[in-house]
Amino acid sequence: MVNGEGGEAITNPGKLTGYDFYRSTLGSPRYVVAPMVDQSELAWRMLCRRYGAELCYSPMYHANLFATDPKYRKDALQTCAADRPLIIQFCGNDAQQILDAALLAQDHCDAVDINLGCPQAIAKRGHYGSFLQDEWELLTEIVSTLHAKLSVPVTCKIRIFEDLEKTIRYAKMLEAAGCQLLTVHGRTREQKGPLTGVANWSYIKEVRQHVKIPMLANGNILALEDVHRCLEETGVDGVMSAEGNLHNPAIFQGISPPVWQMASEYLELVQLHPCPSSYIRGHLFKLFHHIMNIRNNSELRQFLATANQLVQFQTVVQQVQAKYEPFHKKEVVYEPEEWAAGSEEEKLPLDPWLCQPYIRASPESHRQKIAEKVREAEDPNRAKRQYFDNAGNEISRKRMKKLRRRQRRPNKTEAHVQNRHERRLEYCSECSNPQGSKCEFRLCRVCCKDRCYNNDRDCPGHGILIKSRRAKAKRFEEPIAEDDVSKKTDNDPTIASIGAQDPL
Repeated sequence: MVNGEGGEAITNPGKLTGYDFYRSTLGSPRYVVAPMVDQSELAWRMLCRRYGAELCYSPMYHANLFATDPKYRKDALQTCAADRPLIIQFCGNDAQQILDAALLAQDHCDAVDINLGCPQAIAKRGHYGSFLQDEWELLTEIVSTLHAKLSVPVTCKIRIFEDLEKTIRYAKMLEAAGCQLLTVHGRTREQKGPLTGVANWSYIKEVRQHVKIPMLANGNILALEDVHRCLEETGVDGVMSAEGNLHNPAIFQGISPPVWQMASEYLELVQLHPCPSSYIRGHLFKLFHHIMNIRNNSELRQFLATANQLVQFQTVVQQVQAKYEPFHKKEVVYEPEEWAAGSEEEKLPLDPWLCQPYIRASPESHRQKIAEKVREAEDPNRAKRQYFDNAGNEISRKRMKKLRRRQRRPNKTEAHVQNRHERRLEYCSECSNPQGSKCEFRLCRVCCKDRCYNNDRDCPGHGILIKSRRAKAKRFEEPIAEDDVSKKTDNDPTIASIGAQDPL
């Protein structure tokens, strides 16, 4: 067995691999919840399992932090007996660091996954994820090290190259190094954000025909129909869902429940399995994505954006349910509402209060918008954009941004803001600079420092402690009394011998 505390490890001769591992340990899953940073936490995984998910991945954990920071490890590694099968994913670029982390996690999961697919800027800065896909020697070392020294299998999640043959060689290299389950995302590293586009299932199909280990596909999964179509077209063993799952955790059952039902069940699970408020807020924004883009719900959106307590999140869910449940039950006829400026959701396939996928605009559409903005910016005859406050007065763009930030801080009233501005109008009695807000002399910092220096004073408001420091210096400068010296020499023969040798 492997020493789970990071000690010397040996290969487990009874460890299942390949399809034996996929069938016996994982149970031949077809419906898989993807590893999602800050989003596939325990409460969400349990909700997805309730609605048909057969395998879940943990969020991506940073291997070095997981191995060296006990608090990070305790906060990250949340699971329970019902949370199986589970694969824990790590990112990193050092074989030993990832091994140290994996050894601490292997007793809590069924396999350890290496993230080789993250395309985000943070992965580029940290040199992990898809930014390791050209370093095959390093990846061989990482995969083979984990394969040899863990008691559970090692798996990998990758993205494709533009070159199909290189993608196939890449997958076969990982298989030869010891990867026991491969997930292929059918997009390149450059396909992200507004340039995401459509995943290429033909590449996934080709890779499937060249590797012998179990394979999962990822990309283009918006509904259960897409899952079955992907299984048929690519020949993979299972399909992984990320964004589609976040907008509809019941995606694997092929249903579209009301968003408040999913949100309420999720918050109930959060009470059993607590997580940071940022995770909860992120999930509710995904579930309520279409509703929150309706202009009449802008205040509710702002409330959700600043919520940080469970009772506040529950209030948002209750308000959404109170507003839309009568329409859902056909008690009231729903009249389409006005969408917020910039939203592209006028043609939703379902009512906005039902769980449904978010369909991104095509990369071509994004490029056209960027080109149009460039042309408008270069047009010398374009009309200057104007901004107005609540009273209808024209203000600058900078002032408008400040007003919007203030609106996102509901705890600060106009009175607070007014008092702050009035305080700024109080000036130093010695010069024209603004006075310190906590200065007891009502001076600016420069004048206050001069006052304290000349009058031997302290100013805690400015942190200027002239009087205290002078008093401390005097205590050290005072000569030691003769009685004190005699006491010390009686107790310290070293001092006494030094005094005897002193000719003075």
